[in-house]
Amino acid sequence: MTLYVPSPFRIDDPRALAGFIARNAFGTLVSSGEAGLHVSHIPFLPEFSADGRLRLLGHVARANGQWRSLEKAEHLVAIFQGPHGYVSPSWYEHQPAVPTWNYAVVHAHGKARALDEPALRDLLARLSATYEEGRPSPWRMEDLPAEFVQRMVGAIAGFAIEVDRLEGKFKLSQNRPGDDAGRVIRALEAGGEADLAALMREHPPARKG
Repeated sequence: MTLYVPSPFRIDDPRALAGFIARNAFGTLVSSGEAGLHVSHIPFLPEFSADGRLRLLGHVARANGQWRSLEKAEHLVAIFQGPHGYVSPSWYEHQPAVPTWNYAVVHAHGKARALDEPALRDLLARLSATYEEGRPSPWRMEDLPAEFVQRMVGAIAGFAIEVDRLEGKFKLSQNRPGDDAGRVIRALEAGGEADLAALMREHPPARKG
C-alpha cells in the first residue's frame, strides 16, 4: 500500500510527521482481514518508545470485528488528515490554471499488538487527560465507580501500532510559480481558512537556485 507523493509535496522528517499526527490525532485505521478491509475512525495517542520508534496507541469496541484481525493483519495503516480546502484558479497570477485542493496527510504503516488490561487502563487515563487538559473541572476516569469502569474496559480492546514507515504528503501549492502560493495564502486568510493558510506558511515552496 503506497501513497502517490510528487516530490514538491513530500515530507520525510519523522519528528515533523509525528508532530503532525499529535496535532491531528483523530485518525482512520485501515487493516486487512479475512473478510476484506476493516476501517475505524478513532483517536490515537502517539508516543516514542525508548529506542526512538513511533508508537500509536488506540482502542476500538470489542463489538467491532476489526480488533480480532489486527495482530494478524498483513497490511495496516493509520491515516491522519490536517487542514484542507479548495483553491480557486482565480487566485493565481500565472494563467491558464485549473481548480485544485490543498491538504496535508500522513500515513503510518506498521504492525499491531494487543494491550493487556493495565496498559489499556493507562491508555484511557492518558487519552482523557490529554483532551480534558485546560478544562475548568477536568473529567477523570478514577472518579468513576470501579464496577462501572470494569464493565466499560471489558467492552473495548486496546492496541499499540509499532510504526515502521511514515508517508507525508503536504500538497500546499509548493509547485506553483512566482508568488502564486503567497496569493493562495492571502486568499485563504481572507476567507477565514486560517489553519490551512498557516500550514502553507510553514511549508513554502523550495527556493530555486
